[in-house]
Amino acid sequence: MSTQTRTFDRRSTTDDVLAGIDLAGKRVLVTGVSAGLGVETARALVSHRAQVIGTARDLAKAVTALTDAGVDSNALQLVELDLADLASVRRASDQLNAAQLPLDLVIANAGVMATPFGLTADGFETQFGTNHLGHFVFVNRIAGLMRPGARLVMLASSGHRFANVDLADPNFATTTYEPFIAYGRSKTANILFAAEFDRRYRALGLRATAVHPGGIKTELSRHMGDEKLQELFDQINADLAKEGKPQMERKTPQQGAATSLWAGFVADADAVGGRYCEDCQVSPVLSDELSIGFGSPGVRTYALDPETAKALWAKSEEWVGESFDLRSGEAGSRTV
Repeated sequence: MSTQTRTFDRRSTTDDVLAGIDLAGKRVLVTGVSAGLGVETARALVSHRAQVIGTARDLAKAVTALTDAGVDSNALQLVELDLADLASVRRASDQLNAAQLPLDLVIANAGVMATPFGLTADGFETQFGTNHLGHFVFVNRIAGLMRPGARLVMLASSGHRFANVDLADPNFATTTYEPFIAYGRSKTANILFAAEFDRRYRALGLRATAVHPGGIKTELSRHMGDEKLQELFDQINADLAKEGKPQMERKTPQQGAATSLWAGFVADADAVGGRYCEDCQVSPVLSDELSIGFGSPGVRTYALDPETAKALWAKSEEWVGESFDLRSGEAGSRTV
């Protein structure tokens, strides 16, 4: 993986950050390649000769979306994965472990946002169960395939500022459900997971980071509807106006996926390891008390708190009934 020598920003695209980089011989796993950023991420990787393993809940939909984007489905391997069903997660990870194909980069791209209240197949609140716990189990189960020098990129969001994780009531059993509070909890969990993964495994040569792709209209917002989505952007721009900052421009998928590839293949590992990035830059850390709009860059202190990250890992193991630690010399998992 190369060290960054060029400066990129929010307008940089996937092709900008990968310009001049030949990924032949690199293997990348991307979750959620049936729409939006996942499709663009796969397209950019394949165009730079990487070997890509893409996961999707609906493989037929993924084939159609990739073909429409000009990606030859024969150029990548597809694996069925439903992150809202841990049985599916375990089947997919078993399939990959049986194949024993080493990985240079894992991009945990799939997710849901602002869903109505619901539960996953395993009884977890939909957003927390899908965005965090599904990826927690999947990534940990395939972590033994990651070569020394490999990286994990977790797709997070500025939406983490809506809420810290709630380890006492993750499923809203005693808390009134709010779609964006639930989304915020899940995205904070993504950042904390990346931070703890990086802390645990950097001595083994594995690094992890969390990234915010920016404001993009993709299928992620399908539960909101156009009116609610516009209201969110209007609120973001109102906050920016109060700060004396220019209006936020929505990104294209090519711009949105750029930070994932920048963090995965371009940025210095020590610069991004255990950090939160956006606009192809490492984000500033914001005090939890500081009032700042969602259109401005920055990560809340609680999302990088090492003690919360350790506690979330331990509770996640308890909830899913498996424990994970590559430092024990075991590539797989153990039933708790």
